[in-house]
Amino acid sequence: MVDHEVDTAAGTAVVDAHAIDRRSAASDGVLARVRNGLGELTGALRRVADHVLSDPEAAARSTIVELAERSGTSPATITRFCRAMGFEGYADLRLGIAAETGRARSAGWTVDIGREIQPTDPLGRVLDQIMAADTRAMHDTAALLDLGEVERAAVAIAGATRVNIFGASGSALVGEEMQFSLHRIGVAAWAWSDVHEGLASAALLGVGDVALGISHTGQTRETIEMLAEAGSRGATTLALTGFPRSPLAELADIVLLTASQATTFRPDALSARHPQLVVLDLLYIAVAQRTHDRAHAAFRRTAQAVDGHKAAKGVLS
Repeated sequence: MVDHEVDTAAGTAVVDAHAIDRRSAASDGVLARVRNGLGELTGALRRVADHVLSDPEAAARSTIVELAERSGTSPATITRFCRAMGFEGYADLRLGIAAETGRARSAGWTVDIGREIQPTDPLGRVLDQIMAADTRAMHDTAALLDLGEVERAAVAIAGATRVNIFGASGSALVGEEMQFSLHRIGVAAWAWSDVHEGLASAALLGVGDVALGISHTGQTRETIEMLAEAGSRGATTLALTGFPRSPLAELADIVLLTASQATTFRPDALSARHPQLVVLDLLYIAVAQRTHDRAHAAFRRTAQAVDGHKAAKGVLS
């Protein structure tokens, strides 16, 4: 079949160069790598990715010619796609997808993944869909996450004089959760969602401080501006995002990646919330481990401070 895309050599070279980064990802995160690379793919390569994600089990059963026909591309494009995803050839990609879907099926969390939620669906089916999508996103995030980067981030925060957390809209809520967690263990942390206040605070940071920017797309202008200001003052910059080639990720010293699994009424930005919280919880615990004595004492004191406001046993509020 004739490939209907104008797939330039330059575009392919860019994608293949980016594939080097993905080769270091966990081998059991094939579909996560495909989702994570969508933003870098165009034309025929994007059509292959969309087809694989729409029905991974069918892709695992297809020959290279069949996959090319079903995605409206050519065997040569399928080969380029495999290399872009970090595989030597189609056989390796096919085996990786088959192994991943097999594990997912045996674990029982593939129910309705990829199926759109309908307005007439009963709540039981909606719940199953949400649980399946969130579980998939968690597994994909675990496959994408570089624990070495988490380690670097934890060391930076543990030794920081001050930590600023930047985010807008839903990402601001995630940032506030992280700020509260760090504050409970004695880390001087502030969360900013207003760009003017955030820029003013970022301008006061310096070497030894840390700034964390949160944005699923990595394209939120306000968050990028605040993190850039912090970095220009010498602070160590962290990015929590779903896109490693986004503007936010490009300017950060340390990048923590998350995955998402969108459903009807829950686009990527919303479905990314739980994976973001999991990654930040891991980071928080890693910081607490590295500041154990200080963290334990601070947590005990903060718990005692609010203990008097808890309802007494046997008394209903």
